[in-house]
Order: sequence, then C-alpha cells, then structure tokens
Amino acid sequence: MSDLARPLAGQTVLVTGATGGIGAAIVEQVVAEGAKALIHYSRDAHGAEQLLARIGGNGWTVQGDLSEDCGPDKLWQAALELAGGRIHGLVNNAGIRTEIALDAPSSQWRAAWRREFQVNFFAAADLCREAVAHFRVQGGGRIINMASRAAQRGYAADALPYGSSKAALVNLTKSLARSVAAQGVVAVAIAPGWVRTDMAEQFIAQHGEAAALADIPVGRMASPAEIAELVAFALRPSQVSLNGATLDVNGGSYIR
Repeated sequence: MSDLARPLAGQTVLVTGATGGIGAAIVEQVVAEGAKALIHYSRDAHGAEQLLARIGGNGWTVQGDLSEDCGPDKLWQAALELAGGRIHGLVNNAGIRTEIALDAPSSQWRAAWRREFQVNFFAAADLCREAVAHFRVQGGGRIINMASRAAQRGYAADALPYGSSKAALVNLTKSLARSVAAQGVVAVAIAPGWVRTDMAEQFIAQHGEAAALADIPVGRMASPAEIAELVAFALRPSQVSLNGATLDVNGGSYIR
C-alpha cells in the first residue's frame, strides 16, 4: 500500500470512548490509514481487547475513568507511556447524554449537569491541556473534538446539559485554534447530527425513527464510518488550514 493510501503512517492517535460505535469506527479508520491507536475504555475492557484484535494488534488498550477529576491526567500519562513517549493526535470522542427535566428536583438537576460537563467537557479540556503541552515540545500534533449538531442549533429541553457541554467544546476548539496554532497544534471540531449508534437506537426506541429523521433532508442518519473517515482526514498532517473549523455532518438538518 502506498504512502498516499496511508496518510497517517507513523502516527499514534489516542481515541477516547473508543469502544462505542463512533469511537471503534475511528480506531479502525485511523489504523487503516497507517496509524497506531490508543484505545481508551472506561469499563468495557473486553470490547477494547476485541477492537484491538480487529485492528491486528496495531495499538494498545488503555483504561481511564473520565468521570473522575483525576481521570484525564491519569489516562494521558498511561497512554503516553504505552506509546513510548509520543502521541501525534488526540480524538476527544467520549461523551454521555443525560435526560433531566427542567422541573426535576434541584439535587438531581445539578448532579446531571455536573456529570455531563465532567465527561463531555472538563475531561476533554484536561486532555487538550496535556496534549498541547506535549505537542509544543514534540513538533506539533492534532486535536479533534467530537461536538454535536446540538452545540450549533440548541437541543431539546430534556437534554440541556448535552447541548450545552458540546457548545462549550466547540468554543474550546476555536479558542485553542487561535491560541496554539503557532506552536504546531491544530484543533478541529466535528459536529454530527444523528449517527446510527446505541444512543440513537435508544432515542428511536422511545420516540420512533420518524422523530429522528423528520428534519434530515437526506432521509437517513450518518453511519459511524462516515464520521470516522472525516476524523481521519482532519488528522492528516497536510490538513493544517482546517485549524479552528467546526465540520457539520448532519445531512442538512442544520446549515449555517
């Protein structure tokens, strides 16, 4: 296979939430394009090992609990050690979606917001911080933050923490892009709409598929493979001018 077909050859990429549908697809795609993958998982060690086997052992599995304050720092250090001291790309893909009603008891409301922001935003911010420090002294690197259509257009009232945390992630990406690009750090956000994952299937089970597809002009959800291809493209060393972009992948359901 030519270098042109393996644009990520020689690179090591840390993918958080790698055992989920999108995360696993990202791992498979970056390895297909020549990279080694650091497969992050929280509890699904078996799933992580199965994924490692599917990619022919071209990487490592690494555990980390991003719901804990110290989780991101521990994850980064463990990943860096496994990779032999050099990581070229960070994909902040891990995320959760909590439904909490506006009229829920205050304690439940606050707990939902704090947990969602910890996993979706604070953990990603901590990992970005570690990555920037590493990339500055190692000749650069890529940060890809998995945001959401919800960050761009707002979200339903029963999932306000999700949309808000993803909007914060988009702003973090833009701020990094303006602040550290001169040190060789490129930051890009990807904002999918509905993707055919377990999260989508849960919504469909509750509300029906028609509710999910109603405002998608192309008439279908994206596949995890579509998102993975875009992530791998944004990780390419040649794609410097994507710095600061938020790439919408929503079938036309939100157009800026």
